[in-house]
Amino acid sequence: MFDVEGSEGLSDAERSRVLERLGGVVRAIAQDERSQLRNRELAVERVLEQVRKAARPRRKRTATAPTKASRERRLEDKRQRGKTKRLRQPPAD
Repeated sequence: MFDVEGSEGLSDAERSRVLERLGGVVRAIAQDERSQLRNRELAVERVLEQVRKAARPRRKRTATAPTKASRERRLEDKRQRGKTKRLRQPPAD
């Protein structure tokens, strides 16, 4: 168990990111090994990994435009779908 709010090893920015993503207390359970000591070590490693992952700042998303090929594929799919729907209609007299 790891108390995020009481931790002195995290900077303020890291602490706020971890609190936002994981909450105030981080827990991990390990029952992989027969040894209690080894299970504790595994649990500590898992908690540390969770905290490291949550403390990393998120990368800014860079907006991208659809490629020409993807636009053409989308329009072709729309044409094909419209054609399918037109074929379902009863013939006009």
